[in-house]
Amino acid sequence: MAIFTDHLSIRTNGQGTYEFTAKIAESLRASKLSAGTVTVFCQHTSCSLVIMENADPSARHDLHYFMEQLVPVDDPHYTHTLEGPDDMTSHIKMALTRTAEVVPFENGRLCLGTWQGLFLWEHRDAPHTRRLVLSFNGE
Repeated sequence: MAIFTDHLSIRTNGQGTYEFTAKIAESLRASKLSAGTVTVFCQHTSCSLVIMENADPSARHDLHYFMEQLVPVDDPHYTHTLEGPDDMTSHIKMALTRTAEVVPFENGRLCLGTWQGLFLWEHRDAPHTRRLVLSFNGE
C-alpha cells in the first residue's frame, strides 16, 4: 500500500461553493496510483467540503438558500462575533457539514457519479485562501 500526499490552495470570493474535482484528479495522476482512496481534509473552521451536483448550478443555489434559512446571520443570541456578524454562523455551518471527504478511485480515476463534484463550501463573506490536504492510499 502506497501513500501520496498533496496540498491544494483554493481562493474564494466569499460565500459559495467552489468546485475542485479537476484538481484532485490532477493530483491522482501525479500520485501514479491506480486503485485506492483519497481523503480530502479542509484545515479551517469556517468553511467545509461537500459532494454535490456539478451539472446544474441551481442545485447549489438551493443548498445555499437552505443553509441561510437554517443558520441566519443576524441571530442576536450569537456571542462569538469577534470577526464580524458571519463569524459564528460560519462555524455552525462548518459543524453541520463536513471537513473531510473520502472518495475511492480505480483505474486511475475518481469513482464519482456522473453529476457529482467535490466543492469547498465557503461560509465567510470575505475572500479567503483555503488549504486542503489530499491523502491518497492505494496501489
